Amino acid sequence: MSITVRRVGPDDFALFAQIAPDVYDEPIDPTRLAVYLQASGHILVVAMMDGTIVGQCAGVVHVHPDKTPELYVDEVGTASTHRRQGIARLMIDELFAWGRELGCTEAWLGTETDNEAAKGLYRRFQPSEDQTIQYFEFKLD
Repeated sequence: MSITVRRVGPDDFALFAQIAPDVYDEPIDPTRLAVYLQASGHILVVAMMDGTIVGQCAGVVHVHPDKTPELYVDEVGTASTHRRQGIARLMIDELFAWGRELGCTEAWLGTETDNEAAKGLYRRFQPSEDQTIQYFEFKLD
């Protein structure tokens, strides 16, 4: 098994022809994908095997008027058939490297409190942890 981890750019639409099940939460909408790939500040890393995307790691670079840019890790997903093989770690390493190149000095993310597999992965990067954050979701429609 040979896994390739690569950054995705605006011209990489064709990479999404084959995606393994459960890499993403929902099916990819081609229009949304095109908008995402063109959006400034959105960065995406994928893991591929034999022309199929088996993992994805998305980030957003937040630029502030009063501090250095920050990288928000928006999503990490690996096909269930490819989990626990180090793919997510490789993708996060690449996302962090890209963030540093874009001037980010900090990265942050959130996960469910009961997602032990994700927490185990993230702890390998030796983060600080904050157990007191409250999550709010607003519907805008």
